[in-house]
Amino acid sequence: MKRLLVTGTDTGVGKTIVSALLCAALDGIYWKPVQTGSREGTDRETVRRLAARAAGDEIPEAYCFPEPVSPHLSADWNGVRIRLDAIQKPLLPQTKWLIVEGAGGVLVPLNDSDFMVDLMKHLGFPVLLVARTALGTINHTLLSLEALRQRGIPVTGIVLNGEENPDNREAVERYGRVPILGWVPPLPEISRQALRRVFEEHFDKTYFPI
Repeated sequence: MKRLLVTGTDTGVGKTIVSALLCAALDGIYWKPVQTGSREGTDRETVRRLAARAAGDEIPEAYCFPEPVSPHLSADWNGVRIRLDAIQKPLLPQTKWLIVEGAGGVLVPLNDSDFMVDLMKHLGFPVLLVARTALGTINHTLLSLEALRQRGIPVTGIVLNGEENPDNREAVERYGRVPILGWVPPLPEISRQALRRVFEEHFDKTYFPI
């Protein structure tokens, strides 16, 4: 199934860069169901620019709020309650890749009772977890994996983002019992060409059939 939900161990860990990379490399359709901080621009716009994709290669957000805060809080400020049943899977051919980006980390609250992990369960897509390479990533990654597994959400693998760190990579793979599918090194310039080059050089393409 050519469907992946990109989540992360934290906010700002590199989910949007990885989503853009996959859209560029796999000719994928991008969708971020819940967006906050749209006043500063949306991740949909960022992916379109970085992956050099057309406007038709993306799906509008189900919920979009201007404030750069947690979804539950931004929704409350705007007099809205985020409802999982209002977020439905797009109808796309199974031959087409769909790259879905979550908001924040696994346990970011959406409302009084649902978290981002509940939206993942609702959509039913396998998860790709983006993690930093730096100090602290082992704990953050293992906690995220535990939360996903407790809810029976399949984890395809992990993508690491940052300076190369073989020791942390080995520890995450060993203790997390999950494959490292790719690594995004620091990029002096982020463009479609640069992202495709990273995919070719640093990703295990057996997990991403075109």
